[in-house]
Amino acid sequence: MTEQFDIAVIGAGIAGASIAAELAPFASVLLAEGEAHPGYHTTGRSAAFWEECYGGPQIVPLTLASGQYLRDHGFLAPRGALYVARSGDEARVDAFIAQYAGTGVTIETKGRRELEALLPGVRTGWDHAISEPNCADIDVAGLHQHYLARAKAGGADLRSRHRLQSAEREGDSWRLDFGPGAGEVRAGVVVNAAGAWADDLAQICGARPLGITPFRRTVAQVRTDPVAPAGLPLVLDLGGDFYFKPEAGRLWLSPHDETPSAPCDAAPEELDVALAIDRFEQVVDWRVLAVERKWAGLRSFAPDRRPVYGYDPQRPGLFWCAGQGGFGIQTSPAGARLAAQLLLGQTRDAMTAGIDASLYDPVRFQAD
Repeated sequence: MTEQFDIAVIGAGIAGASIAAELAPFASVLLAEGEAHPGYHTTGRSAAFWEECYGGPQIVPLTLASGQYLRDHGFLAPRGALYVARSGDEARVDAFIAQYAGTGVTIETKGRRELEALLPGVRTGWDHAISEPNCADIDVAGLHQHYLARAKAGGADLRSRHRLQSAEREGDSWRLDFGPGAGEVRAGVVVNAAGAWADDLAQICGARPLGITPFRRTVAQVRTDPVAPAGLPLVLDLGGDFYFKPEAGRLWLSPHDETPSAPCDAAPEELDVALAIDRFEQVVDWRVLAVERKWAGLRSFAPDRRPVYGYDPQRPGLFWCAGQGGFGIQTSPAGARLAAQLLLGQTRDAMTAGIDASLYDPVRFQAD
C-alpha cells in the first residue's frame, strides 16, 4: 500500500519539528526521524541560550524576530551575557561594537570595576567587557516538545526509527523508501532537515551537497569552589576560546571547540574538557573540584555559516532547512516560519516581514 503526503520532513530535531509545526495546518506532513527519539543528536545536547549577537550580524534578524515568540510562550529565563577581553584587546572590543551597530542588538561596554562586580574573582589582565543584558536561557526540551506537539496537533504524522534509504523523483512527486516494513511513501516535497546528515540526504535525493559540515562542540558540567552564583551571566571570551554559565549550582563550561566531524553520535574528548578547564581557570580564581558530566554535540554549518532555507535550485521538490549551526534553537521560531512561507508560497507575516530571505537561499551556492 502506498501512503501519500504533501510534504515529507526528514529529521525531527528542532529544525524538522519547527518547520513541520508551521506546515501542518496547511498540508499533509510526514515527520520522519531516523533515531528512536526525536532530537537525540544535537537538539537534546544543547546548552542553548538566546543571545542577540550569536552567529554574527546576518543571524541577528532571525534571532530578534524569534525573541517575542520565545518570551510569549515561556521558553526564556533572564540570564544576561558578558563578553570578556584581556588588556590590550581594545581594538577587538571596538570592532565588535562597530560590527553590531545598527543591527538592533542591545550591548554596552563595561570597565574593570563593573566587570569585577559582574564576575567575582576575575583575574588581573581581564580589563574589558561587553554586556548584553537581554540574553536569556532557553528551555530547549520544552521548546522542542512544543513544536512536536504543534506538529501533531496540526495533523503531522511523526514516525521514529524511520530512516530514509532512497528517494526517487517521479513526475511531480517523490517515491521514498524508509526500509523493510515501512511501506512505500510518496510526497510532493522533501524537506531536508537532517542536521549533520543534510549533505548525505541531499545525495540520496540526487542533489548536489552544499558543503554543510558538522563540527563537534563539547560541554562539561563542573563543580567549583566557590559555587557558581545563580545570577552569574553567561560569560563568553570575545576571542572565542570559551564560555560558561551557571546551572543548578554547577557550572556548564565549554572550550568553544569546533572540530570538523563526520555525522555521528558525537562523544567528548578528554583534551577538550581539559582545555575548557584550563581556559576557565585563567579567567577567574575559582577552582574546578570535579567534572560531573560531559557531552558533545554536532553543530552543522554551511560554508558561509548562514542557514539554508529554500528550494534546491537544481533538484525539483527538494527544500532545504539546514545549516543552522549553534543558533538553530534560538532562531527556530522565525527560521521555521520563514521557511514554511517560502515552501508554501505564502505572504510574509509580522514575524518574518523584515527578514531578507535571499541571505539564506540555497541558490547562493550554485556554481557560476
